[in-house]
Amino acid sequence: MAKKSMIAREKKREALVKKYAEKRAALKAIINDETKPMEERFRATLDLAKLPRNSSAVRLHNRCQLTGRPHAYYRKLKISRIALRDLGSAGQIPGMVKSSW
Repeated sequence: MAKKSMIAREKKREALVKKYAEKRAALKAIINDETKPMEERFRATLDLAKLPRNSSAVRLHNRCQLTGRPHAYYRKLKISRIALRDLGSAGQIPGMVKSSW
């Protein structure tokens, strides 16, 4: 189980990313548009820098929905390998059987 503070921090980042997504996209569109004047593009760059750093989607890290574990994360299932194995052993995932020999 991950530290509760790390899980809370990640949820806070997710909320910030969602809140500022449209604003960031609009500013980046202005910055990348070469037909706009240089002053406007530079002003958009400064406005983008004023936004919270944690509002950038790059700063998000995938975590297991059950345990909060950051490593060995299956994107399709949104859980870690350890949680997947536990659920598979308990028979809670249809069609999955833990192999033994």
